[in-house]
Amino acid sequence: MSNPIKNPLAAEQLVADPVPSAGEPISMHPDADLSKTVGKIEVKNAKMSMRSVDVFYGDKQAIFDVNLDIARNEVIAMIGPSGCGKSTFLRCLNRMNDTIENCKVTGSVLLEGEDIYATKQDVVPLRAQVGMVFQKPNPFPKSIYDNVAYGPRIHGLAHSNVDLDEIVETSLQRAGLWSEVKDRLDQPGTGLSGGQQQRLCIARTIAVSPEVILMDEPCSALDPIATAKIEELIDELRSRFTIAIVTHSMQQAARVSNRTAYFHLGYLVEVGKTDDIFTNPNHKLTEDYITGRFG
Repeated sequence: MSNPIKNPLAAEQLVADPVPSAGEPISMHPDADLSKTVGKIEVKNAKMSMRSVDVFYGDKQAIFDVNLDIARNEVIAMIGPSGCGKSTFLRCLNRMNDTIENCKVTGSVLLEGEDIYATKQDVVPLRAQVGMVFQKPNPFPKSIYDNVAYGPRIHGLAHSNVDLDEIVETSLQRAGLWSEVKDRLDQPGTGLSGGQQQRLCIARTIAVSPEVILMDEPCSALDPIATAKIEELIDELRSRFTIAIVTHSMQQAARVSNRTAYFHLGYLVEVGKTDDIFTNPNHKLTEDYITGRFG
């Protein structure tokens, strides 16, 4: 189920996002049962549906039998201790794990009912449909304009310079960056502040009109002010996109998401409405994590 990278965009993205580490061992609560996810995994109007997903790095299994739906136009947060598998699972949703040697994914991942791991699936258009924003802002060593225009150019989305200009402006506006950069579009994207660089990466992602946006700890390298801007942006984008976000910040998950999925040791332990997960979790491990007993 593995394809080589065909898209330079995906190749450059990986530079800033290394293979997930296994993390430190986490003690299992003696009464914990990980054999079945607590909560309702199915949703109406699912945009993506994952069933029996397992992930292996060589002989080591990192994800165990995960079943989960993501609804259209919802924000779902994936939380859990370091090394619990949340980022590995997120990477399954646009086949970024294909780029990791000895990584094998089994099970099914459906986007609008189509299996993205089907042999006929081309990962280049898939990664336009399911875009990704990484932990560390990774603008290309190009101008602000060319960063945003890169995807539409390689996917043939603009038929003229006027079309391209419109895509760039609209994407920067949706990313909340246009007013800050409109007079310096020819300057390097790497010259922006960290928060601006991350919003530029979001603009680059949405410029190819994705259906789903994956965010892997997009605020972990940002200060509180920049983080607040990204969270406001997520709230604005949810009307147009389906968003899955991995975060170490439970406060951030509570602020931005409709539903929350708690991962532990590669298992999806519990999933439910965010308010319910944080105020009345049903699994002992979820409760222990939310209350700070470990993690």
